[in-house]
Amino acid sequence: MKGIFKSTLIGFCAVVLWGMLALLTAFTGSIPPFQLTAMTFALACFAGGLYFVYVGCPFAILKQPLGVWLNGIGGLFGYHALYFMAMKKAPTLEVSLIAYLWPILIVLFTTFLPGEKLRLQHLVGVIMGFLGIFLLVIQKGQPSLAGEHLLGYLLAAACAVIWSLYSVVSRRNKEVPTLMIGFFCGITACLALLAHLTWEVTVIPQGIEWGAVLALGLGPVGMAFFAWDYGVKNGNIKLLGTLAYMAPLISTLLLILAGHAEFTWNVALACICIVSGPLIASFK
Repeated sequence: MKGIFKSTLIGFCAVVLWGMLALLTAFTGSIPPFQLTAMTFALACFAGGLYFVYVGCPFAILKQPLGVWLNGIGGLFGYHALYFMAMKKAPTLEVSLIAYLWPILIVLFTTFLPGEKLRLQHLVGVIMGFLGIFLLVIQKGQPSLAGEHLLGYLLAAACAVIWSLYSVVSRRNKEVPTLMIGFFCGITACLALLAHLTWEVTVIPQGIEWGAVLALGLGPVGMAFFAWDYGVKNGNIKLLGTLAYMAPLISTLLLILAGHAEFTWNVALACICIVSGPLIASFK
């Protein structure tokens, strides 16, 4: 049990780091999305490569089945690429809400894993978490699922499916070393660079923007993916799925502290829902 608790805690570190994503991204100025993705994932790959050399890991670990590579690259690049496209096809509020269905899907999909059972408290926990996200979203405006944005909604839903499948399949492939994340990040950076050169105009970061890019590459985009991989492979994946709803709450609270958002009753109610979700889901 101690090992599972430690692994779950490591996985939760990824959630905390993802909670810093919005604030750090706000300091990256007008850097285009795919350029930012390429830069930050390249940093994550570089950091992973240094650790790879430091621990003396053999290159034999690269001999993984094709499915492992497809899951890793599809999860990291696929999620981000579809998310950016969804943002261009539909309003931010609706995209955020739909894309954040992935914790619920993780809890549901884990029922197909050996030794995992879906219990009532798991469902109640993720529903409480999603209710909290809904409260955070509607404070910024009233979501409206308009028909002309259908493609954007479908892309956002695909994001949720991709990340949840990536996480659950990673759990199934427990024998794949977490160090492989560094190579997945490297390929993701290359694909993002290709997308950037195809669709975007390069913007050179200035001043504090360089620091924000570095922090993103080492934190929410770097260490977070390694921590998440280790957590879903060795920890309580259902509890992690519920804890994932803490990320947007942490993000909102940090934005409030930084003066980029205001504290409202919606935020207070969201705090209650999101914090109670993991507590309910952890009941035996």
